[in-house]
Amino acid sequence: MAMNALDRQLTQLEACRYRFGRRESARVVKLLQRLGAARFANPASLIRFHEALLFLRAFPQGPGVVRATGRILNSFHNKVKALRKAGADMDEFEPIEVSGIAGTQMEDTLSFDVANWLIKRMPNKVEIAWENYEPGRELGTTGPRFMPLLEDDAYVEADTPWRRWLEVAGGKQHASPVWLVQRVEQLSLPPQKKAELYESLRVPLRWNLENSVISRTRNWKPVPSVFYHSEPLISRSQVSLAVELARRPPQLARLSRKQGEQIMDLIREVMLVRYRELYGTTLGDPASVVRADLGRGVSIYLWNLPPDRRLPLRAYVAGLTLKNGVPINYIEAIGLCEWMEVGFNTFYTFRGGEAGWIYAQVLRSLCHLMGTTCVSVYPYQLGHDNEEAIESGAFWFYRKLGFRPGRAELQELAEREEGKIAADPKYRTSAKTLRRLASGHVFYELPGSERGAWDSFSTRNIGLQVNRRMAREFQGDSGRIRAESVRAVARILDVDPSSWASSERSSFEDLALVLALVPGLRSWKREEKEALVRIIRSKSKADEMLYLHLTQRHDRFREALLKLGS
Repeated sequence: MAMNALDRQLTQLEACRYRFGRRESARVVKLLQRLGAARFANPASLIRFHEALLFLRAFPQGPGVVRATGRILNSFHNKVKALRKAGADMDEFEPIEVSGIAGTQMEDTLSFDVANWLIKRMPNKVEIAWENYEPGRELGTTGPRFMPLLEDDAYVEADTPWRRWLEVAGGKQHASPVWLVQRVEQLSLPPQKKAELYESLRVPLRWNLENSVISRTRNWKPVPSVFYHSEPLISRSQVSLAVELARRPPQLARLSRKQGEQIMDLIREVMLVRYRELYGTTLGDPASVVRADLGRGVSIYLWNLPPDRRLPLRAYVAGLTLKNGVPINYIEAIGLCEWMEVGFNTFYTFRGGEAGWIYAQVLRSLCHLMGTTCVSVYPYQLGHDNEEAIESGAFWFYRKLGFRPGRAELQELAEREEGKIAADPKYRTSAKTLRRLASGHVFYELPGSERGAWDSFSTRNIGLQVNRRMAREFQGDSGRIRAESVRAVARILDVDPSSWASSERSSFEDLALVLALVPGLRSWKREEKEALVRIIRSKSKADEMLYLHLTQRHDRFREALLKLGS
């Protein structure tokens, strides 16, 4: 097919993503048949085709579109292979916006947990990218644990051949990360320490996606029924967050552990091919996964962290949204008392697809699960040190849904910009102004929430206060401040944490650092102290939401946290 004709048909297909009606499904299928048979001469055109296919698979006009997109995507790697044989520049497939297409190759420096998972998920398909890796002195510290006599060379020689040591020790497997990952995995250390050691080596891994279901191209799940779009997609202007959050809470169905493990595999696949890792997508607890089916083909999965990987103070929830079985975004929410800080990232391919309505459903699910009445969005999501969010005008996405800046000067700036927009529909907020607007959190309070209570709160403030005390009273010795905080708080609460389970002791040690800063803790009522002990012990229970809900019922604890963190 001539390039001009191919470009015209791609443009038509891209336009069809937002056209609906009785004849649209047939029109899309015809276009797909022509483009599916076409020969693509450059990566840019093939990438455009790929992204349009994925969007139509998630937002189809009819069964024919689902069948046609599925058929083409399942063999899409052949088109990529043809381009490679023709000598095309395959670097065009590497940017984060388009990475993960079947038939391409990926390279990244992964965390220990993901690297360990990947070599098992794709056996014999992962290798060390040696040409981009030159081990350094860090191997002299870590390597002696699994390479005998390395210290005799590493500790005293200036020209230790680090790569040679790894190649010889790994034997036939030296090109594979399997030997290295297994050696670290077998060390008699806690999981966090194993991760620290492996990640200090900064080993770049490379894997070929070929026609794997891990690729973005084929990474969707079968669903009992597909939602077909016969009318225009729901625009952001049609979404009222107040109306959506006032609806009956969605039903959250608890998955079996086996089903939860499948979701954990899915989210790791989804993030891996997009060069992304979040703490909760890498380390989610498969026993905690819940699903909410929200209609319009949308299912949201949410989960906690396992007890041994939880944050010291806040409760953590991560999540994933599927649209007709296609992953379209990931979610991160971190909460304390009734406050929740939420991150919501819709993948590039699907940003024209009902993002406002789906975001409202995410908040419905999170607020129900976490008991949240104050929702906060952190500055990075708005565009702070995030040019992608500036280019997309992310601040206005949240503002038009009803969020308000937490700082008075930013609220005034937003109102001035809204006045300019109202006076001139062609007016566009400058990137400079968007960066200013993105320099602070924005908030949405549900009915009954105390307006402005969390505007200046940050757990970072609490952490810094603890460290100031450590520097001032304990000469910077973390062991001493921990021991003294545990002793003092245990005496005030009249408990003996040494008799508790190890996970409960760990929670007590972390929270004691904070509670030791609370003035007047000793004067709290007996029932307030007993409730505080229940909060501490619940932090390591199977369901971390119990901890979060208990913090919402303890007014004195909430007041103390707000004072320390604001």
